[in-house]
Amino acid sequence: MVRKVTFILFLLSLLIAFFYFRPLLTTTKPQPSLMDRMPDGDFIGRVNVLSIAKESNAMLYFNKIPFRDLITPEFLLAQGKSYGLDFQRPSYFFANMNGEWGTLIHVADSSKLYSGIVRLKKKIDLQDTIVGQQKVYSFKKKSAYITYGKNWIFLYKGKKLLKRMYHVMYSEKGDITNVWKKFSKEKQFRFEKLVLYSNYKGLIDKGITTAMFAHDSDSTSMKLKVYFRSKVPLAVTPKKEGIAFKNYYYTGRLMNIHMNVHRLRTSKNDPFYKIMAGLSQRVSFPLNSFLNAWEGDISYHQGGSITVKEKVIESVLDENFNVSQVETLKEKKVPGFALLFSINNNIHDLLYQLFVKGILRKEGEQLRFLFSPAIKMKLTPNVAYFYSSDNVPMTEMSSYNGGVWMQNYTKFGFQLDSMNRREAFGSVTIPVERIIRYVKGNL
Repeated sequence: MVRKVTFILFLLSLLIAFFYFRPLLTTTKPQPSLMDRMPDGDFIGRVNVLSIAKESNAMLYFNKIPFRDLITPEFLLAQGKSYGLDFQRPSYFFANMNGEWGTLIHVADSSKLYSGIVRLKKKIDLQDTIVGQQKVYSFKKKSAYITYGKNWIFLYKGKKLLKRMYHVMYSEKGDITNVWKKFSKEKQFRFEKLVLYSNYKGLIDKGITTAMFAHDSDSTSMKLKVYFRSKVPLAVTPKKEGIAFKNYYYTGRLMNIHMNVHRLRTSKNDPFYKIMAGLSQRVSFPLNSFLNAWEGDISYHQGGSITVKEKVIESVLDENFNVSQVETLKEKKVPGFALLFSINNNIHDLLYQLFVKGILRKEGEQLRFLFSPAIKMKLTPNVAYFYSSDNVPMTEMSSYNGGVWMQNYTKFGFQLDSMNRREAFGSVTIPVERIIRYVKGNL
């Protein structure tokens, strides 16, 4: 009897042990997230394709873009479902300064992906190949590749396919890199539809620990929101107001800066100082002399054109074919150019340094600043003016830190929105027609 009871208890123990340990024996390894799989880059980011399409819809219809029906949220969602792509979840990307980039997109049903590849092959020259036992579709003319797994598809352009592909394929749950981990914990722009996070060494070396970008758009423009965080407390703060050139309809380029800069003169670890020092080294600009003479206001204006007379020396032949040099005056149109900055009593030392280094040079009764048009200079107790017109352009008191910049017939806007002890917030406005022109030119 005792043996029977013991045997029954033994069987019960085995049965209990089997059901207890069975989940441990049969559990599969948890799948890594897309962020776990992502390689590092100088810039990394997140994009919600459907949200971007929804936000851009009004812009595309307002500007009558021919292919606007192909980028509506409804069309993208339908196409995604047809080919197994999950556009309802965010995609992730990385990019490097050398032109290399890659992106990972969620896959809902990998069995549908091949039909999408087949359709793509009809439009571009995609070739099948095997890389490390993984099927890869390559567009060799562009060094671009497509490969996919059960729940992801990887689009890549660059020369490190094997390294990047292995990172994507063989990463495990929790293998997220430090850079992507920092990005995932960042509260700034957490709910934006497109976010870019900088890991660029050039910014880190300047003391900028975090640089992030996000976007907004309407029917006429796209705004790029900019965020910087400094390693050390910033040595500059915005002024309430300062002197600036007026902004006219013909203004092509205008930049206004109004800052309290007294602490910047001795704060060589400040990001602004490091950026200015890097720019100054290119032309041996006497930065320290400038900071000692500068009181925080700068205004640069370029717009319209003026006619100036320049001396031209020509070689001419006389009747006997002797060469002689003849000096004549020729009229020439040059861009309207003006620069001012607020000064103190150290301005004369700065001017001396500029003349010694050849950055500022005298030409008759006028001056030239590097490759600028011939300019005039006017000094007052508080402001230094440099201008190419006959008179100093009109000025006003302004608190605006920012400006506009004309490039290739497109006017961009930029501004500093706010600052605190370690952070700066700004924005860049890009006209929609410029973006449309760029897209059409690359199709």
